[in-house]
Amino acid sequence: MGGLRRRGPRIRAAGTLLEVLSGVGLVDHHAHGIRRGHPATLDEFRGLFTESPDPTQWPHVATSLVYRRAIRELAVQLGCEPAEEAVFERRLAADPGEYAASLLRATGTDWLLVDDGYPPPGVGHGWERMGELAGCRARPVLRIERVAEEALGGSLLDLREHVRGEVATARGRGYAALKTIAAYRSGLDVAPPDASAAERALLARRGRAVTRLEEKALVDLVLWEALEANEATGDPLPVQVHAGFGDPDVLMPRADPGYLKPLVERFRATAFVLLHCYPFVREAGWLAHVYANVFFDLSLTIPHVARPAEQVREALELAPVSKLLYASDALAPELYFLAARRWREALAEVLAEALPPDEAERAGRAVLRENALALYGLA
Repeated sequence: MGGLRRRGPRIRAAGTLLEVLSGVGLVDHHAHGIRRGHPATLDEFRGLFTESPDPTQWPHVATSLVYRRAIRELAVQLGCEPAEEAVFERRLAADPGEYAASLLRATGTDWLLVDDGYPPPGVGHGWERMGELAGCRARPVLRIERVAEEALGGSLLDLREHVRGEVATARGRGYAALKTIAAYRSGLDVAPPDASAAERALLARRGRAVTRLEEKALVDLVLWEALEANEATGDPLPVQVHAGFGDPDVLMPRADPGYLKPLVERFRATAFVLLHCYPFVREAGWLAHVYANVFFDLSLTIPHVARPAEQVREALELAPVSKLLYASDALAPELYFLAARRWREALAEVLAEALPPDEAERAGRAVLRENALALYGLA
């Protein structure tokens, strides 16, 4: 992997706040491996810029404000005409790896923490390859539901022991964090484990070819087991929690992070990191305001929303600056590039309005890198 680039002195730098923040090396604490190869069609290229997996929706993406701005900015970076056809053609003409590396390295990222649960192996690049492409350090994040799905063919005892064992040894195997997508599967209103209900759910699965963990009794039990095993280590890893905005697999009202209050209070030694959060940014900010063990980001929300600065404003209405983290949640090189731009622009706008220059710079550095370095113990 490429060497870690040290960016930006800790003293007040010259230039506007945006210029200063543009030189800060990012810690992208929640990312994904990019898909291999290129999109086959222009519509598939448009599909990279939406959470919709529906091909009949992708033509509409071309009319969105965010996409139109993205095309103009990508065209400047790629040196082509500001039209989607020209940007797409420039992508197709490049080697996929070289194209990805050019946009990833343009973000100025020093660390990538990569979810190991999506995309599936063979579809996207793993965390080590992502570090090579971005020219930075990288570590994996263990997705709890992926681990559980490995043991769905056995007994409930086998399932529980497998989850606990994988979580208990995760730090020693190099994982930087755990992650749950319970919001996608059954919602964030996680109940204490009900072994009888989980046993019935597991038995009902017998004979089915589906390997997806989706029954609420099982989802709740698996997450609870993981959290208990994590705290039992005495040095629990941060736990990333999908909340709010995502693809159509999520039922949005059940993805409200406010539902996590009982878990946050039960597992006080665990740092919970709320991901995405839109449209529940204020709810996430409140949780980060009142609980020492709650942190959050606006990944995916930025760069997908048309007004990223408004989301940063909402996030910091209540939450301390020390609780907000940068992340992209990107699955495509273009979104890595755009997320980095949007975050820096939004932070520069909001912090310059709210704080004196020296304080604004320190706050921006904290969000873009220092908070994550401290939370995940990254050297």
